[in-house]
Amino acid sequence: MSEVAISQDRNLPDRSESELDRLAELAEDVIRRARAAGASQAEVAASIDTGLSVNVRLGEVETVEHTRDRGFGLTVYFGQRKGSASTADLNPDSIQATLDQACAIARYTEADPAAGLADAARMATSFPDLDLWHPWDIDTARAIELGIAIETAGRAHAGISNSDGASVQAGQGLSVYANSHGFVGRERGTRHSLSLALIAGDEDGMQRDYWYDSVRAAGDFISAQALGDKAAERTLARMGARSLSTRQCPVLFAPELARGLIGHLLGAVSGGALYRQASFLLDHVGKPVMPAWLNIDERPHLPRGQGSGNFDAEGVATRDSALIEGGVLARYVLGSYSARKLGLESTGNAGGIHNLIVEPGAVDREHSDFDGMLQRLGTGLLVTEVMGQGVSTVTGDYSRGAAGFWVENGRIAYPVEGITIAANLREMFAGVVAVGTDVDPRSHILTGSILLDRMMVAGE
Repeated sequence: MSEVAISQDRNLPDRSESELDRLAELAEDVIRRARAAGASQAEVAASIDTGLSVNVRLGEVETVEHTRDRGFGLTVYFGQRKGSASTADLNPDSIQATLDQACAIARYTEADPAAGLADAARMATSFPDLDLWHPWDIDTARAIELGIAIETAGRAHAGISNSDGASVQAGQGLSVYANSHGFVGRERGTRHSLSLALIAGDEDGMQRDYWYDSVRAAGDFISAQALGDKAAERTLARMGARSLSTRQCPVLFAPELARGLIGHLLGAVSGGALYRQASFLLDHVGKPVMPAWLNIDERPHLPRGQGSGNFDAEGVATRDSALIEGGVLARYVLGSYSARKLGLESTGNAGGIHNLIVEPGAVDREHSDFDGMLQRLGTGLLVTEVMGQGVSTVTGDYSRGAAGFWVENGRIAYPVEGITIAANLREMFAGVVAVGTDVDPRSHILTGSILLDRMMVAGE
């Protein structure tokens, strides 16, 4: 990356291990005290998050924020009666008050047959280093310098008339999860991001767009110049946008939006929606939901992965596992509570999924980069932005405002806006034509662009 983005290395001492020790000791002590107070089971989640956030606009500093947040949450079980309480203060009086409150709540709640810790036999016992800890030793002055460099790179493009600002964020988090099975799990991770939003305008109107990068290690950032260029190119490409007449056509979702489609799949196969019978994919394990060439796998142990972890939010060991295998739904996404409600076993997904990989491919078994995906699209709609919340996990109905580009004969013809795209998720998943190799690495859902055979596009 560019030299301006590399912070000065002051070789500050790393106190993360000692702070994790302190959180672990506190967690184990509170669990002992909860058991002494009559709880049959108890669990604690404690965390310390620190960060720096700088925002600049038009070459001037807008905000500088230093954060150091603490969190402590306790859940106790008196049989199958549950009580939870939390505090943002780790001093002894606050911890004791949290313990007292959790126990009081549990004594007066209804028993829930599905309540309780995850099974002791499922606790993680192996904790390999996943390369998630890369503190960014950047001070406020250098963060401001980097933000200005990013914005300057973007504003240098002819046609850019204004800026909504650049952001530089450095963050690191320490967390401990412990329970009365004797499990104590420690995690530490860093997340850093850069972003820029720009405005282009002429007599025909104005357009706004942005770009960002998100990494575990600052050395993995794209350069300030590249980020500014990308934000400017995206903004300028939207100039002259028009609507479309209503039609049915193939639709290509850009990678950063394709992961949203996979997110809707996850919502439909997650425990909460299933035991509430609020999913259009209820009772679909073992049934085809996507084309037979398509596979989606969970890979929790990817080095530097955005969603990597050795255990879930209940201490259950994570493992590689197929979600979609040959187009067939291989399993649901469950923590222990939802698993018990469904008469199943936890899949190690309390707290969410860990690095979901959508394998590139197509009905013809060939792989395509983004340009190749445009060729596959032929004539149709490339979607680069969606708006609104018109997605129902219950019915699968999908209807959202959209913007992007009309593509003719595999080439972008002109930008479009003011349209709505609609279909049903069941048909959309079954109608996937190809998944590109142009994977967006900035998320725990790793997918390239996704081409659908058809959607309804409503416009003028």
